[in-house]
Order: sequence, then structure tokens, then C-alpha cells
Amino acid sequence: MPAEELTVLLQSSLRIYVLRNSSHNALGFCEFDGTGFPETELKNFGLVPEAQGRGLGPWLLGISLQHEWSLGPKRIWLHTDTWDHPAAIPTYERAGFRVYAVRQEPVAPL
Repeated sequence: MPAEELTVLLQSSLRIYVLRNSSHNALGFCEFDGTGFPETELKNFGLVPEAQGRGLGPWLLGISLQHEWSLGPKRIWLHTDTWDHPAAIPTYERAGFRVYAVRQEPVAPL
């Protein structure tokens, strides 16, 4: 992505929370889109493989959601699918998310 496009994107209503180790290397991130405020979408969430399985994902998600809720949204929502990590849905549910709808969609070519 060209630098100008990235600057515009980062100055929009996107908020990105990055988890870093003591060497300042990124281990994971949460990306929220507040374009539809007062509704906020969790657009992306994930950890690098070496950070998985250590309780860091739920911690990062919890801290990020705590800040997002402090901004006063009516709802925070996300989409997930069967391609996500097997721990994704249980992690989202422990963080307070509830299933709203389930639908089958055809797989589109990449």
C-alpha cells in the first residue's frame, strides 16, 4: 500500500491495538473500525504463531475491548468463519460476544 493511502487509512476511524514483547516486536493486534459509530466492528484480530497458546490473545482482546467500550459504542460486533483459528470463537465468547446469526456462504475464489 502506498504511504499516502496508509496515512489516510490510519487517520480514519480505524483503531489498532498492537501487542509487543519486551524487544518491541509485534506479537498480535486488534483492529476496530468505528466508521459506523455508534456501532464498532472488530475487523481483524490475531497473534503470530509463537505467541499463541499463552493466554495473550484473550488478554489483548480484553484490554482492547475495554478501551473500545470506553468510547461509548452501542454495539461492538465481528464476523468470523471456519477459516479462523479453532480457539477464535471460544475466545470471542469469553470476551462477551454472542452469536447473532449463522449463515452458509459459497466460497469465493481467492
